[in-house]
Amino acid sequence: MKFKNILLALGLVLAVASTSYASKTIRVTLQLPISHPLGENWLEFKKLVEKNSNGDLKVLIFPSAQLYKDKQVPEAVGSGAIEAGTAFLGRFTGSVPAVDVVGLPFFFKDSKSLRKAVKSGSHMRTILDKAILKETGAKILWWQAYGHNVYLNNGKPIRVPDDLKGKKVRTYGKILSWTAEAAGGYPTIMSGSKQFLAYQQHAVDVGMTGLSAVGSRKLYEVMKNMTVSNDSIIEFVAIMNDKFFESLTPKEKKIILDAAAIVEKHLRDKIYSSEDKMVEDLKSKMNVIELTPAERKAWQKIAKPVMQRFIKATGSMGEEVIKAAREDEAQ
Repeated sequence: MKFKNILLALGLVLAVASTSYASKTIRVTLQLPISHPLGENWLEFKKLVEKNSNGDLKVLIFPSAQLYKDKQVPEAVGSGAIEAGTAFLGRFTGSVPAVDVVGLPFFFKDSKSLRKAVKSGSHMRTILDKAILKETGAKILWWQAYGHNVYLNNGKPIRVPDDLKGKKVRTYGKILSWTAEAAGGYPTIMSGSKQFLAYQQHAVDVGMTGLSAVGSRKLYEVMKNMTVSNDSIIEFVAIMNDKFFESLTPKEKKIILDAAAIVEKHLRDKIYSSEDKMVEDLKSKMNVIELTPAERKAWQKIAKPVMQRFIKATGSMGEEVIKAAREDEAQ
């Protein structure tokens, strides 16, 4: 009820705001600053769409959660309260549990395998994108790479699963929590903005987070060690209300989808190339640990029960997306 009231209130504001714009205005809600890579990604999309449509399509970006918080975006876009937005992929687990496949630890053999599985048109993407559209009314325009997961801690560095045993571990998703449990740790799901204080006050012993957050949130000031595990990835998605998309002309749809394909590749290239530089930069601020093949093998062993738990929780679709990802990997 509270969320509906918020939607009604914002709907009135947006209705007034949109009257001064062309009828084909795409309003975008973004919870991050426009200067963030995801914000820059939308700016590139805006430039392409407006240029290629000769201004017939306008893109208005509302950054820094001015309109909706991340958890509200799927419903806001799916219901048509706003035309488009960015949401953490994990926000769709309530309606499509199988999207958690990207969080499976050590599921993707390497970056090449990952790119094959998450690219537009892949077997895995096709299954998940269609399911999200069917269940929520939100059309996936493109996936927005956010980077790899890393482990942070003080004291003895995290190298093997046993190093998590008995430790309180900050996580940000169900699959990651299962990974911590499989290693003997005690997971605590916590928002990214609360990490610094939690680490500073020793509320948790170990932190799982995205590599980019270590620098942007200055987590190196409160954690001495960073383990570059490359065990799972973090993905966001750029979504659009499907009814709005279907109301566009074939030419306008093509302009949007062509722009989406371009900016998706640019962002993924940028994120993964910048991660290498981030790791190098952080070496002067903290102890950076990169796993040996033997250490990765130890993690892969505990990943098996996590995958079995995932399949049990997601049923036939979970098995289907795992099979699809392996097929993509083999191509």
